[in-house]
Amino acid sequence: MTVPYRRKVNYYETDRMNIVHHSNYARYLEEARLDYMIQVGIAYDELEKKGIIIPVLELHDEYIRSVGFGDTIEVHIHLIKLTAVRFRMKYEIYNAGTGELVHKAETAHAFVNDKFTPLNLKKHFPEEYAVFEKCLEIDYNSEA
Repeated sequence: MTVPYRRKVNYYETDRMNIVHHSNYARYLEEARLDYMIQVGIAYDELEKKGIIIPVLELHDEYIRSVGFGDTIEVHIHLIKLTAVRFRMKYEIYNAGTGELVHKAETAHAFVNDKFTPLNLKKHFPEEYAVFEKCLEIDYNSEA
């Protein structure tokens, strides 16, 4: 199992109201996703060396509460859907200081090669696919 990704909110990520600007949430999700992948043993840079690229196809955000400069956020991430050529992840971001849920998100991704042609990971990279498959949380309540 993985541990949630934690980080402090930087001043430059906030707006004049001392609230994290909405554009930063995509960055938080990516940071958490890369951390998750390292934790499960499939570091993104290693995948790229093998010619596997994982672009974002969709990003859905739900802003619940705000966080500001100095707050620590904790991102919980789950792999909720996997096929040979795509996967979907779900995120919950909490204010670590208060425990409040502040953000929900979901992203969809594809496996492509260095020419951005769809790649059947299960067929061409079965070991990497097996790691993703192991992470799939079948019992997670997906809204997809």
